[in-house]
Amino acid sequence: MSKELKIALLQAPLVWEHPEQNRANFSRKIEEITKEVDLIVLPEMFTTGFTMTPGHIDGAEGQKTIQWMQEEANKKDAAIIGSTVFQEAGDYFNRLFFVKPDQTVSYYDKRHTFTLAGEDKIYRAGSEKLIVSYQGFAICPMVCYDLRFPVWARNVEDYDILLYVANWPKPRIAAWDTLLKARAIENMCYCIGVNRVGEDRTGHSYCGHSAVYDTLGEELVFSTQETVLYATLQKEHIEGTRNKLKFLDDRDTFTLG
Repeated sequence: MSKELKIALLQAPLVWEHPEQNRANFSRKIEEITKEVDLIVLPEMFTTGFTMTPGHIDGAEGQKTIQWMQEEANKKDAAIIGSTVFQEAGDYFNRLFFVKPDQTVSYYDKRHTFTLAGEDKIYRAGSEKLIVSYQGFAICPMVCYDLRFPVWARNVEDYDILLYVANWPKPRIAAWDTLLKARAIENMCYCIGVNRVGEDRTGHSYCGHSAVYDTLGEELVFSTQETVLYATLQKEHIEGTRNKLKFLDDRDTFTLG
């Protein structure tokens, strides 16, 4: 079992509703990763930006993006995670894919669609939590607005890492910072948040603030610039903190209806 997980967070601007160009841009960024990494994290809707007009995107683009992720994961020998517009059986999803180097694909559909932007009227919400086992770590990936709902994220599965991909706008960035840190502390896990930078076609501005927090809420990496952030997550840190403090032993038990 691996004792550490090396991650790269790709904080970047996105080209509006242009999957081919975004894939090409991220291919270059991935190629420029010089450090050895196990996991590469991309933002929410990394092929289009946070579009509420998914009909502008060819329905075949979802499968093209999965294939691209598989190719990049194989070339880099690292897992890749990010969400994209995905069309299936006449419905649109904000679907997150976790693609391992062996080409295995897991997915999670965003549970909390963003009502303020009307996402709930356009994209079908998911209903199942995803826990991915990778390199000896249990990873729970979620998407953007999910961050505001601690019950959904509550660590009842003893996962090691809670991960959010996002298009979180600048005016509400203080909430992003605060909630990422809170999710790490209350769940005694590493919490990763990857946001975009730049402006989108609707005039929203994004200032990054991608970050990693440890089980005590200590910030390990943070940036407001277009960049690649690197962090190494330690299994020993998780086990040591939980064995010493045992706060998760006192958590409430519940089921979601």
